[in-house]
Amino acid sequence: MPLLNILILLVVVGVGLWLVNTYIPMDGKIKNILNVVVVIIVVIWLLQVFGLLGS
Repeated sequence: MPLLNILILLVVVGVGLWLVNTYIPMDGKIKNILNVVVVIIVVIWLLQVFGLLGS
């Protein structure tokens, strides 16, 4: 996967998470859980893309 595609995907995920946090009214605890889950998923995906984590 080209580096530019990875960068674009990270920007899209970041903007999406910002939009959810800004415009969807939720309890602060739920937002924190959502943020942690998204960050963990993105980190695991990046580790798999760069071959540091098996499939």
